[in-house]
Amino acid sequence: MRRQHFIVAVLSLLAAAFTGGARADDVRHFSFAYDQPHTTAYGIAGDTFAAKLAELSHNTLLIDQFPGAQLGQEPQVLQKLRTGDVDFSMTSTANAATLQPEAGVFSIHFVFGSADHLLKALSDPGVVSAFKQMVNSKVEGTRILAIGTMGLRNMYGKKEVHNVADLDNVKVRVQATATEDTMFPAYGAQTVHMPFGDVYTALQTGIVAMAENGINVYQSNKHYEVAPIMSLTQHEANNNVLWVSDKVWNSLSDEQKKWVQAAADEVAKVEPPAALGLENDSMTKLEKMGVKFVKDVDKAGFVKDAEPLQDKLAEQLGPGAVKVLQLVRGVK
Repeated sequence: MRRQHFIVAVLSLLAAAFTGGARADDVRHFSFAYDQPHTTAYGIAGDTFAAKLAELSHNTLLIDQFPGAQLGQEPQVLQKLRTGDVDFSMTSTANAATLQPEAGVFSIHFVFGSADHLLKALSDPGVVSAFKQMVNSKVEGTRILAIGTMGLRNMYGKKEVHNVADLDNVKVRVQATATEDTMFPAYGAQTVHMPFGDVYTALQTGIVAMAENGINVYQSNKHYEVAPIMSLTQHEANNNVLWVSDKVWNSLSDEQKKWVQAAADEVAKVEPPAALGLENDSMTKLEKMGVKFVKDVDKAGFVKDAEPLQDKLAEQLGPGAVKVLQLVRGVK
């Protein structure tokens, strides 16, 4: 009987070796935090990253996802990345600007002429390399592994927006960046800063009249309940970045770093087109629910006000932002 137990044990070890199985003490678990529901493109990013990393590491590097701001809103998570209290995260590039202001270059309005231009720019090696180097060279405690997007941002509230005049003196919740605080006043709007988690109540109570975000985010957070009209201004890219804490990165072997980077590269490839698919699906579902989409927004007035500010803002942000802006414009 003992001999049979010994043979079974040996065969189990051999099977584990050939199938890539790992002992419990070889397995590491990492937190992956984001403040949007799992049903958004952040969830696609989390699932893609987790699956690819598990595959490459033979299940020795595993991801535990914490969606819906379980570990904090994006500004808080960014600080937790720097202290090593969060391992990986997806955040908007706008919030990345709280660590490195030049990251706000992706928030400059009407830089991306269309969804197609956006996808091409984010797959351009020059744009990606310049953006990552711009941020990683100046931020301590965490670094960007990949860039993604959730599409383009639109305005929503209880009123329709057909042209730039419709935003005159309107209180709009915006992301807390120098870019937003320059762009929206140029349209005549009043900017209001607040955490994303407070936007629903602010729209409900009238603290703000409008907010802006992607269609899928609008749906997943049920903002349509208190702001049933979305106007397709497509004024800004809803870009995001995949971060890793330096605490985790520096603990990895060279081989493990290659696995992590490869998994991040998979996110950069998969998430953007999938995110645009979610945008279309969400619009279809919301229209069936009675949500109104203003699809004939006259963007000319917005563009006229925005274009003179684009280069000025990039220069104020820094030379890295100027370089990235030029590279994005060069993508055809």
